Amino acid sequence: MLSNLFKKRSLEVMAPISGEIIPLGEVPDPVFSQKMMGEGVAIIPTNGSVHAPVEGEIVLISDTKHAIGIRTSDGSEILIHIGLETVSLGGKGFKVLVSAGDKVSTGQVLIEVDWEYIRENAKSIVTPIIITNSADKNIQCHYSKTGIQDKTVLMTISAK
Repeated sequence: MLSNLFKKRSLEVMAPISGEIIPLGEVPDPVFSQKMMGEGVAIIPTNGSVHAPVEGEIVLISDTKHAIGIRTSDGSEILIHIGLETVSLGGKGFKVLVSAGDKVSTGQVLIEVDWEYIRENAKSIVTPIIITNSADKNIQCHYSKTGIQDKTVLMTISAK
């Protein structure tokens, strides 16, 4: 059928770090747990750097280096918020390897993180991955006990 030829493909959002995948409702911060910023999942990281979960363009790097935003070619906007209440760290514990406007590939290292420093100095290392414009998207979250960076699909996004 011709209409099937014009259906948009879905976008897979990969795990940007390895760790335990949890629903947003379990994140100990109401901004995320009540989905005020959008739909998504969170990861309790085991270690490693933060990698691009999709191919796209860097559209946001917070001044305090704790959050990064990527826009994909289909217009999906993905926010990776490293830890909770990490803005107070003033950028310590993070080394950003990309700049706003950079095109990135899935799996590319975005930010190196000193998880031990974050664990000792922030509220939590829980890292939400949010689709900030989720209201106009169909988002299917995939929960498996453990997510493997660049291998585990966290979410599938398609147009409404």
